[in-house]
Amino acid sequence: MKITDWTLPGARNQPIFASTHTATTPRGILVICHGFKGYKDYGFFPHLAQAAAQTGLTSHRFNFSHSGMTPQIETFERPDLFEQDTWATQVEDLHRIMAYVGSQSEAPIVLFGHSRGGITCLLAAAQPTHPVAGIIVAAAPHEACHLDPDQQQLLRTEGRLPSPSARTGQILYVGRSWLDEIERDPTASDPVTAIAKVGRPRLLIYGEKDPTVPLASMKTLQAAAPDSATLLIPNASHTFNCPNPLPLDQSPPPPTQALIDAAIAFALLCIKSGS
Repeated sequence: MKITDWTLPGARNQPIFASTHTATTPRGILVICHGFKGYKDYGFFPHLAQAAAQTGLTSHRFNFSHSGMTPQIETFERPDLFEQDTWATQVEDLHRIMAYVGSQSEAPIVLFGHSRGGITCLLAAAQPTHPVAGIIVAAAPHEACHLDPDQQQLLRTEGRLPSPSARTGQILYVGRSWLDEIERDPTASDPVTAIAKVGRPRLLIYGEKDPTVPLASMKTLQAAAPDSATLLIPNASHTFNCPNPLPLDQSPPPPTQALIDAAIAFALLCIKSGS
């Protein structure tokens, strides 16, 4: 299968690094969004893209322009950009990705977002700039701000908040601009408001034993959009038990495979329904 690496100017003209798995007979498009401290090559993303392409979904996975990640995946090569990241920069990036892949093909687009990437998918889809056929949200929080009041005050006072990376050992920082943006217009970055606006099919997938995002998030999002489909994967963690890295020649763990199978089945259903 053909896998192509490419770049696209993103928010503040910073590069978006992307990889495309091209389907032999394209039926639709799947755009895959990573979460906080994630990147396009993390865990199950290559497996999801590969499996989706084998079913006819040309799949694009990418690094948000302010993720801090470059093709040098051993480290956050641009921690300065990580500190400048906000919801608006991520939404702008996703809109640019959708505009670009939409210019290359008229096939319907389905969005997949893991963790905070799920929030970004909802926020972007709530703005009808680029139509989508469906949205798959995996282990996403129901709140844009996860900080408690003391942490928020420290961020306001210090201008940045330490956020260590267990993967690389680096001390990354969340910048005050992220919190300022949320406080300036809370509705604009609220996933609960966004999911209620999205008039397309939605699937919410969560892990039964997720220690990071509680099941209350799934219930809150579903309450805001009762027609959303849901799937709770037994014994699954926040990353659906997927190790990182997971080479393409290795089989995913059962909870990871369940996530991949459900996401692809739903994406194909959205594309068929919209055709």
